[in-house]
Amino acid sequence: MRREIEVKLPVHDARAVRRRLAEMGFRQVARRSLERNALFDFRGRRLRKAGSLLRLRLERGRSLLTFKGPRVGAGRFKERPEIEAGVSDGDETARMLEALGLRVAFRYEKYRTLYRRREDPGHTEAAFDETPIGIYLELEGPRAWIDKVARGLGYRQRDYITASYGRLYLGWCEAHGRTPGDMLFPATGREGARGA
Repeated sequence: MRREIEVKLPVHDARAVRRRLAEMGFRQVARRSLERNALFDFRGRRLRKAGSLLRLRLERGRSLLTFKGPRVGAGRFKERPEIEAGVSDGDETARMLEALGLRVAFRYEKYRTLYRRREDPGHTEAAFDETPIGIYLELEGPRAWIDKVARGLGYRQRDYITASYGRLYLGWCEAHGRTPGDMLFPATGREGARGA
């Protein structure tokens, strides 16, 4: 099982962060696209209580099913086991999960643009995520690589965010006096955070 290591960084000036990524040699490898995510769980939120999640993601005309296990350690990085598999039909996969007793517990959307550097080792990427509650840069890769890239972008370790988008959304709702629902863009015509 692959182990995912990542942090999120708050983006206050999108243009400056993109410019700095380019200066550091990052190139866009996947253009900006809308991701629709659904987290599935059993009644009673058994997966969430165990610190795990099961996500079905629809993006760029493809579907991806992801399982993430409980977080490993409590350091400055978010580290957890991860299994991902492409599925040919997202709707049928959702029906299959529901037939197994799972239900959609939370939906969230984001526009993601992916950046990579040719010289970086293994699975490393910088994901520029535009969400209904703000913009974040997600760095995924080895710990030393994350620290080096974050420093190069002008961030410090105290800026690292290890919370999920679901947790960030709950915090945003509390800070803005909103009732939590799903984290969706208003343009979709569905429930979500307004005025982010």
